[in-house]
Amino acid sequence: MPDPTPKPSPLHDVHVAAGAAFTEFAGWSMPVRYSGDLAEHHAVRRAAGLFDLSHMAEILVLGPAAAEALDAALLGELSAVAVGRAKYTLLLNADGGVEDDLVVYRTGEDRYLVVANAANREVVADHLRQRVVGFDAEVQDETDDIGLIAIQGPRAQEILLEVPGFAADDDDPTEARFRVLLAELRNYRFLRANWDGHPVLVARTGYTGEDGFELYAAPALLPRLWAVLMDTGRGSGLVPAGLAARDTLRLEAGMPLYGHELTTTTTPQQAGLGRLVPRAKASDYVGRAAVLSPEAEGARVLVGLQAEGRRAGRAGYPVLAGDREVGVVTSGALSPTLGHPIAMAFVDRDAVGAELAIDVRGTRLPVTTVPLPFYSRKA
Repeated sequence: MPDPTPKPSPLHDVHVAAGAAFTEFAGWSMPVRYSGDLAEHHAVRRAAGLFDLSHMAEILVLGPAAAEALDAALLGELSAVAVGRAKYTLLLNADGGVEDDLVVYRTGEDRYLVVANAANREVVADHLRQRVVGFDAEVQDETDDIGLIAIQGPRAQEILLEVPGFAADDDDPTEARFRVLLAELRNYRFLRANWDGHPVLVARTGYTGEDGFELYAAPALLPRLWAVLMDTGRGSGLVPAGLAARDTLRLEAGMPLYGHELTTTTTPQQAGLGRLVPRAKASDYVGRAAVLSPEAEGARVLVGLQAEGRRAGRAGYPVLAGDREVGVVTSGALSPTLGHPIAMAFVDRDAVGAELAIDVRGTRLPVTTVPLPFYSRKA
C-alpha cells in the first residue's frame, strides 16, 4: 500500500522555523501560510514573495528524436522551441480533454524538461512513456532529484541581481556575467548558472501574474539558497509565501488550475486556452482531431465573474440565471488586490451576458460577467 504520510519538502525545517502552517497537497506536506494570506498576497503584488514549489514534478524527455516525440505527445509544437526557451502547453487525451497543463523547457537540442503538476506526476510520466514509443527518445522522472523555489513580484529581479554566489555557466563563468544575463532575460526564457558551485536553472516563469523567476536546483541545496535569498531580499520587502497566497494570486491573474478550470473532460477552447491549439502543426498529436472539431468549443465556456460585498462564491457553487442553473464556479475568492469577490466559472454559452447570480449556500449573490484576467500587472 502507498505510504499515507505526506512527504516533507526539502525546506520543511525552514518552514517550521518560520512559523508556517502546513497542509497536505498531492501527497506532500506544504506550507499554506506564514504570517497570513493577505500579507503574503500583498507582498507579492507590491514587492516579492518566495515560494517553495518542491512538490512540482520534473520529467526529462531526451534523445535524438525527443523533439518529434513531444510534438506527437503534446498540444504545442515543441520542436519549434529554441534551446534556452520554454513553452506553456497541454497534455491532452484522445477526446481533447486536458490531462495536465505543463511548462516545457528546451535545455538542449535533444533534451527537454517537462514540469507537471504534483498530483499528475505519474499520469504525465506514464502518458509520455507510452507516447514516445517508436521514437528514439526516453522519459526519465527526475522529480526526486530536482527541487524548485520561485521568487515572484515586481522587485524579484532586483533582489535576485543582489544575491551573492551566482555565476554564469558559460565561457565567462563570473558573477558579473550572470548579472548581465539575468538583466537581459526575457519571459519564458532561462539561463544556466551556478550558485556556490552548484548548478541552478534560472527561468523567468511563474504562476502569480507578476514578474518573477523559478529556480531549479538539487533539493539539498534549497535550504541554503532559500536562506540567502531571504537575507538578501528582506530589506526590499521579500517574504515567504504559501499555497493560499499562490492560489489567490493566480486567480486574480485568470490562470487556470488543474482540477478546477482544467479537467480531463474540458477542452482548451472551453477553458479559454484556444490560443494554444496550433492550426498548422505538421505532426499529428493525441487529441488533434477532437480539438480541431467544432464540438471542441463545448456547451459551456469559462468566464470571469465579480460581485460586490465580502461574500465570495467558491468552487462547486451553482451559477444561476433566474431560477435556472446555468453553470458552476470553478475557483472563487475575495480578491485581496481588488477588494471585491471574484470567481471563474463554466457557464452555458447562451447564458453569457445574462443577469447571473451565484448560489452561496442558499443565498443569491448577484454577479457581473467580466473579461479575464481580473488583474494584470503594469508593464
